[in-house]
Amino acid sequence: MKDCIFCKIAKKEIPSDIVFENKNLMAILDIMPVNPGHTLVITKKHYKTMIDVPDKLLSEMILVSKKVGKAVMKGLKVKGFNLGVNNGTVAGQKIDHVHFHIITRLAKDGLKLWPQRQGYRATEAEKIIKKIKKVL
Repeated sequence: MKDCIFCKIAKKEIPSDIVFENKNLMAILDIMPVNPGHTLVITKKHYKTMIDVPDKLLSEMILVSKKVGKAVMKGLKVKGFNLGVNNGTVAGQKIDHVHFHIITRLAKDGLKLWPQRQGYRATEAEKIIKKIKKVL
C-alpha cells in the first residue's frame, strides 16, 4: 500500500530501529513505547488486520513474537510482556497494517488491563454462543 508507514518501513524507505528481520516479517522498536523495549512485529506485505493474514504467515508472526519476546525479556532483564494486537479502529488500531505489540512490563509501570464485567445474565451466554457457533 502506497501511503502505509509500515509498508514504507518494510521497504526501508523510512528508517526504523530493527530488532529482527526475515523474508516475511520485521520486529521494530515502537516510536511511542509504553515501556523501553516495546517492540512491534509487522508483516512486510500489507494486510489490514490479523483476520486478513494467511494462516501460515500468522503462525510465523506468533513464533517470531515468541522469539523476540523472549529476547526482550532476557536482554532487558524484565519479568514479562503483554502481546497485543488491535483489529480495527474500534479496537484501537491506529495504523491499518497488521502488527503485534510486544509490550515490556515493569513492576508498578502503571499500565492497566481492560475493565471486566461481572459475568453474563441468565440466558445471555447461551445466545452469544449460538451466534458465534452459527458462523464457525
